[in-house]
Amino acid sequence: MARAQRKPTKPKALPPAEPAHYLNREMSWLAFNERVLEEAADPAWPLLERLKFFAIFHSNLDEFFMIRVSGLHGQLVQPDVERSPDGLSAREQLTRIAETVRRQLRTASELFAKQLVPELSTAGVRLRTWESLEPELQERARAYFHTTVFPVLTPLAVDPGHPFPFISNLSLSLAVEAEDPEAELRRFARVKVPEILPRFVPLDAFREPHPADPAAPSEFLPLESLISANLDALFPGMRILGVYPFRITRDMDIEIMEDEADDLLVTIDREIRRRKFGAVVRLEVDPATPDRIRAFLLSKLEIDQEDLYETPAPLGPSALFALAGLPRPELHDAPFVPAVPREFLDASDPFEAIRAGDVLLHLPYDAFTPVLTFVRKAAEDPAVLAIKMTLYRTGSNSEIVKSLIAAAENGKQVAVAIELKARFDEQNNIEWARALERAGVHVFYGSAGLKIHAKVTLVVRREEDGIRRYVHLSTGNYNAATSRIYTDLGLFTCDPDLGEDATEVFNSLSGFSKGSHYRKLAVAPTTLAERVLEKIDGQAERARAGKPARIFAKMNALVDAPVIQALYRASQAGVEIDLDIRGICCLRPGVPGLSENIHVFSVVGRFLEHARVFVFGPPGEEEFFLSSADWMPRNLYRRVELLFPVTREALRERIRSEVVEPVLKDNCRARDLDASGVYHRRHPGPQQPPVDAQLGVLTLVMRHGLRALQP
Repeated sequence: MARAQRKPTKPKALPPAEPAHYLNREMSWLAFNERVLEEAADPAWPLLERLKFFAIFHSNLDEFFMIRVSGLHGQLVQPDVERSPDGLSAREQLTRIAETVRRQLRTASELFAKQLVPELSTAGVRLRTWESLEPELQERARAYFHTTVFPVLTPLAVDPGHPFPFISNLSLSLAVEAEDPEAELRRFARVKVPEILPRFVPLDAFREPHPADPAAPSEFLPLESLISANLDALFPGMRILGVYPFRITRDMDIEIMEDEADDLLVTIDREIRRRKFGAVVRLEVDPATPDRIRAFLLSKLEIDQEDLYETPAPLGPSALFALAGLPRPELHDAPFVPAVPREFLDASDPFEAIRAGDVLLHLPYDAFTPVLTFVRKAAEDPAVLAIKMTLYRTGSNSEIVKSLIAAAENGKQVAVAIELKARFDEQNNIEWARALERAGVHVFYGSAGLKIHAKVTLVVRREEDGIRRYVHLSTGNYNAATSRIYTDLGLFTCDPDLGEDATEVFNSLSGFSKGSHYRKLAVAPTTLAERVLEKIDGQAERARAGKPARIFAKMNALVDAPVIQALYRASQAGVEIDLDIRGICCLRPGVPGLSENIHVFSVVGRFLEHARVFVFGPPGEEEFFLSSADWMPRNLYRRVELLFPVTREALRERIRSEVVEPVLKDNCRARDLDASGVYHRRHPGPQQPPVDAQLGVLTLVMRHGLRALQP
């Protein structure tokens, strides 16, 4: 786990805020998304898992344009030029983004056309074109068009009497050029490809007999291809001159001013409806689209040429999630059954298990079931007096919310902090908030400028020896769906100090308390940043005193300048620093005299690396912490976040063996970041066995689970 202690280095003669010390945030994010695309190209993955990575790459890119690129566009109209920490203006960043995205899209298009499509076809999953269909199959597909597709289509002409129509975010459209044979007049119309119908039409349904074998070849026709081939039904009497698919992306960020938000729920509800009219920030077209159509769309959408991107069919490749989910087990990862920790299997109820000692869950290797059981049992248990909980992303069908409603109906005091501003989950959370309020739950929200991102549940229970508080703290959301694909860590405890701290957190969220003193928790925005800097500086002091010093940090993103500067100081003092940063990293590692003792790497694998794990100190003297917060300004200063200690040695050993050591040894899915901002994939040496961190942990925990399931 540990390397030899490094000697202090002479600091570079550069001021702390020197732009050369930082990597650009947006380019770092694009580098992360490129690592996702690399997984789609890796033949070691089952084929449909590669298609899933390909769809994730494009889905990620959609959100990047909706939020980050739209934000940079907003900066262009500001009177003052705001520069990023690495010294770039918004215009300079947009130029670099465009160059990088276009390069990545060319790579993605080539991967899809030359590898994924042929290999899918060989495996019996085929994307057909209308022209390639046999005449009989065309007739049956045309019948489906007339009975199912045609009734929901609405052709919208554009002329002096028909203004250019509103086009919704990420919707796929067809730009249709048609001519009146009598007047010889070119006309333009837009046809929206309906999202309510399957994007890829299963052609097997039109064959007789319908193949019963799920492994039989499956063929699909893109819906836009079916519509394009049958436009004569939409434009009778017109000559179709050309059909060109296009897609737009709008600014989807929500900004709420503090003085606007007298009723946050009503304000968010209004902003969700307003968001669909955000400014267009990207136009995607097929490469075959002629210049006159491109110019027409750019003019009507009021965007510049630099915001136009070519994407070969199928446009909007995130829709390929539908094919990636086909029931072809041999084309997917091997299934696994998450383990249930022995502590919960051996106990009569979760409270007995937690009283015996803190319990750690490592998702998705461990089952999420104990969390659901904990809340459900609390709702049913007559001895439970109160339940308090934070909810950030719950999903559309939340068993936890249903248990909270049942608890309120059972007469318990239930208080829930729901974050209405959880991006793209706002509508779900509004609906759950209203359902909880109707059941008598005390519901409260973060302020306009302060998201509640902490994940904590507090259960107050009357027992023979008095009132006891049970607490669950987590690095990830209370969401059963993501618990199967995100790596996260959760801690069950009845530690009195953590119980007191959790109570103080909820009091500050629901009332006017501004508590800044906590026994064991560090809480953003009041104490968390200070605690992080204190721990980093503490290791630097050890190193300067000639003592062994070490920092291991695992998180999704590292952006905060004060933290980065503290890490630079620690590196200069001789602290050995390993940073496992899944996504954005603005720290520049390996710079002589500045960061040569800092090693940054990223792991992209089967599961989304989501846990935040922090270890301070050399072997034998480590302090272990888990957190809901990345080291970003938004997490440290503009959100409610928690950092909590893990003190039980058995749990610390699990974190060493299941988190720290596997990612340090990974030579399959890990990439190392160099000082120029480039990631280099690790590969096994000539005499080294391959080490896949997630696969190794999966094997380890499944063995643990199988042992736990034995009588």
